[in-house]
Amino acid sequence: MAQPVDDVTMTFGGTATMLLRIGGFTLLTDPNFLHRGQRARLGYGLRAKRLTEPALQPTQLPALDGILLSHMHGDHWDRVATKSLPKDTPVVTTSEAAKCLADRGFTGTADLEPWQTHEFSRGGDVLRVTAVPGVHGPGPLATLLPDVMGSVVELVRGGSVTWRGYISGDTLYRPFLGEVLQRCGPLDVLIPHLGGTKALGLTVTMDAQQGADLVELLKPPVTVPIHYDDYDRFKSPLGDFLAEVGRRELPGELRPVGRGDTISLRARR
Repeated sequence: MAQPVDDVTMTFGGTATMLLRIGGFTLLTDPNFLHRGQRARLGYGLRAKRLTEPALQPTQLPALDGILLSHMHGDHWDRVATKSLPKDTPVVTTSEAAKCLADRGFTGTADLEPWQTHEFSRGGDVLRVTAVPGVHGPGPLATLLPDVMGSVVELVRGGSVTWRGYISGDTLYRPFLGEVLQRCGPLDVLIPHLGGTKALGLTVTMDAQQGADLVELLKPPVTVPIHYDDYDRFKSPLGDFLAEVGRRELPGELRPVGRGDTISLRARR
């Protein structure tokens, strides 16, 4: 049942924005189109300044089967996304974010509780999305930040899963993320949101050590790190993560991707 290596690809737009082509399906994740120097709203008067140019804009996007939104923050769904993306596009996200999108006129939201699934179908193929719980802030800060979810995405052909990837979303490392393997099965690729983002002096996304902890926990054959250098609140650079994984001699391939580049999300054979 081996599939061509290029039937599951990712084009990286920056931050957590990816254009995923999985079999015959096309998904966009966490649409963030702000330009360098513009500021994303994070709530409670907090903002983040973009340091890079995005590699994707709405006018460059193909027809989408859906959008995966990990949570409602301005560096994951910005004002350009609200203005430019078709309002009937299915958006798979948290209940909290779905309500925000409905208020903005989006009619196709699918709100998921942890471990619930949503499916896209085309012909005999199915693209299944399973919501994975996350923790966006330590202790009491978690109650002030938006609900966040990760996504396990599976391509199902002929009743069998032919590819499975996990996008972490903006979560801190927690041992319960090992349930991804117990509930869904072994991964083909892990896509962690890194950066060691700081808010109110506290870390609210995985830094290098936590990212390496997740790789060690889930043991993916391929890890594609994202979300690490696009905003001034990111304090843990990609190099620190690569060095930490190397120091621990963790198995699997690290496959960094540049903004605007397209890579395969299948393991090399």
